[in-house]
Amino acid sequence: MNPSANKVRIAAAAILAALAAAAIAQAPALTRTVVAKGDVSVPGREAVAARVEIAPAGASGWHTHPGDEISVVSDGEVVLMVAGQPPRKVAAGEGFVIPAGVVHNAKNEGTAPTRLVGVYVVEKGKPLASPASAPAP
Repeated sequence: MNPSANKVRIAAAAILAALAAAAIAQAPALTRTVVAKGDVSVPGREAVAARVEIAPAGASGWHTHPGDEISVVSDGEVVLMVAGQPPRKVAAGEGFVIPAGVVHNAKNEGTAPTRLVGVYVVEKGKPLASPASAPAP
């Protein structure tokens, strides 16, 4: 067998392995799928209903919403971290409310995906979520 061909095969395999590892590392920890959106009785606001999934050992990342979030955990549990409050576990069947603009994060410490149903009453025309810095401890 040609030594040059072996080197090329080994290099190609290493590149493919690196690309596969990078793709896995960049998979988002949180996915949000909007299932309904519509006007509400408050001028300039809309309701957005979404299915939310947090991967095992994943987190949403610190963020805010331009309106209120009302969510219910449907499968699994999350550790909810809200600025100015101690972390708390929210299990399947339980819910939480995050007021507009409050910095928060949700972490799945389990080995299976955590699923939530989120309803957001937000300002029209603004992104549903915006990244935020972690609050000072």
